[in-house]
Amino acid sequence: MNRKLRMGMVGGGKDAFIGAIHRIAANMDGLVEICSGALSINPEIARESAKMLFIPEDRAYLTYDEMIEKESKLPPDKRIDFVTIVTPNFAHFAPAMMALDNGFHVVIEKPIAFTLDEAKQLRDKVKETGLILLLTHTYAGYPMVKQAKQMVKDGALGKIRKIWVEYPQGWLSRLSEREGNAQAAWRTDPKKSGKSGSMGDIGTHAAHLAEYISGLKITKVCADLNIVVDGRQLDDDGNVLLKFDNGANGVLMASQVAAGEENALKIRIYGENGGLEWAQHEPNTLIVKWLDKPTEILRAGANYTDRLSTYATHNCRTPGGHPEGYLEAFGNLYRNFALALSARIDGTQASPEILDFPSVEEGIRGMAFIDNVVKSNESSEKWIDYTV
Repeated sequence: MNRKLRMGMVGGGKDAFIGAIHRIAANMDGLVEICSGALSINPEIARESAKMLFIPEDRAYLTYDEMIEKESKLPPDKRIDFVTIVTPNFAHFAPAMMALDNGFHVVIEKPIAFTLDEAKQLRDKVKETGLILLLTHTYAGYPMVKQAKQMVKDGALGKIRKIWVEYPQGWLSRLSEREGNAQAAWRTDPKKSGKSGSMGDIGTHAAHLAEYISGLKITKVCADLNIVVDGRQLDDDGNVLLKFDNGANGVLMASQVAAGEENALKIRIYGENGGLEWAQHEPNTLIVKWLDKPTEILRAGANYTDRLSTYATHNCRTPGGHPEGYLEAFGNLYRNFALALSARIDGTQASPEILDFPSVEEGIRGMAFIDNVVKSNESSEKWIDYTV
């Protein structure tokens, strides 16, 4: 590639949290530039946001369909290469489908869609078009998460027996959706967020991390969802027992009413020979606990590169001791997507390390997780089969 990839953004105008994160991540490696946008349903905010981002006036659109339609008619050396969608959940499917129909690759904020059926339609469209879709499950971008995945895949732990994964937050410990908190307002509204609150928002991250690192698939669930804060419409707390396709058992906890917690995502995976432990609050560290030898602490960026997989080192950015966090993990997803897309345009083959990012299948698994835990919670049965 002798140029940057051109991005058009749907949503993510000024003061929008996740839109700014996506732009930082896309800019991190100098591979992408934002060239157009339909940044808000409010015309004034859309125009002002585009101006702040130095988007030309004639490419600052008021609706996503206007953006996709007009961009598709531009000459190949001018039009955008891909569309990034950072709207609330209910507004993911339509722009993604239209972008794919018009030949644009897609980056989409998690969850992939509003329903499982929509997710399956997007999968079919990706297969039909052959285009690339990145789903931003951020935590898959951390180097030591990738290290953990490769150690499990290589059989270092032996057969996996037990998985604990937890994601406690405290930011919804009050009825913030009625106190002017815009993020809380849409995330707790079933018309905008979907049929589940905490499990849909962060439980899906925990479930994805469990499947991503272990290489296993959830086959059964037993869920208990709770609305702790009076007046809330969707679950803000929950616990799920899991069974995996190799016979392993698991426990998943997701809560947004764990007062005092920030984003304390943590996972522990145990096999016949030992276990792994990773926590987002200390993302450069992977703890390896062996059955019959001393515990090891592996660090991202350390100079013992022979102990780290190529998947981990490919996603390390700084020398050992320099923290790499949420933004860098997000940047790794964008970099790998951009390198994969550049290789596609150049007619070359991207490496397996580059192609290791979440896509439509992970999106379907996420929507299925929501459906199954809600169904289990409402069922009189102790366990239900995990259907996709």
